[in-house]
Amino acid sequence: MGSKDKLFNLKLIFLNTTQYVIYVLYSLLAIPLATIYVMLKALFSARRSTHRRVRKLIGFWAMGISFITLPFVKVRYKSNEANSEIGACIYICNHRSFLDGFLVAHPCRRREVVQVVNVWPFKIPVIGVIAKVAGYLNVKAMPFNEFSSIAKSLIGNGVSIVSFPEGTRSKGKAMGSFHGSMFRIALEVGCPIVPICISGNEKVLLRGNVMMRPGEIKIHELPALEWNEYKDIAPFQLKIKVRNMIIRELTVMDGGV
Repeated sequence: MGSKDKLFNLKLIFLNTTQYVIYVLYSLLAIPLATIYVMLKALFSARRSTHRRVRKLIGFWAMGISFITLPFVKVRYKSNEANSEIGACIYICNHRSFLDGFLVAHPCRRREVVQVVNVWPFKIPVIGVIAKVAGYLNVKAMPFNEFSSIAKSLIGNGVSIVSFPEGTRSKGKAMGSFHGSMFRIALEVGCPIVPICISGNEKVLLRGNVMMRPGEIKIHELPALEWNEYKDIAPFQLKIKVRNMIIRELTVMDGGV
């Protein structure tokens, strides 16, 4: 290993140590304060209001985590202003990194949202409890009919849903196949679908590694696919359509065009 490599590794260790310390301190401050705030408010408000408050605060916390990385990691978000006019929607995101659960806070910052997540986030101390209180969904932990019923109820109450239909992180830039659950629900509910494309995250935090690397992450919010644009196609065709929309945008974002 050359001297330049050693210097880079030392710099990487220093940057990561600093960032993780800041993350921990930020969370130790933000989570208890938010919990006290929610508990006090809950004494004088309905359960629905408490859920809304928790979900909004999770979004603020995730945005904070994202901003802490600056200038170590630059996050560039390209919004789609036309989407601000739509109601509750389903966000469909590609999934390359552990960071994605935090990064989706950018396009979702103005909305009340829940995420469809895997089993393991519910097992993380404190965060798992917060996810349960917020009503985050685990499609693997319940029959589809129950999952579908809850998802429809959420959308009907103005709550948007964030889904990573690959089910797990992809290996590199190649996107995995999509599961069809959220597309079946979208067709039944008749809500807009908003594709979200995330690029560069796979380089910042490599799969199976806890050491972040300096880099740039791009998040592009595509125009919403309205129900009248897809209502006459089957769930399988719909998931292929949305997947191809994301692939086309990621090809440009990754520098493939």
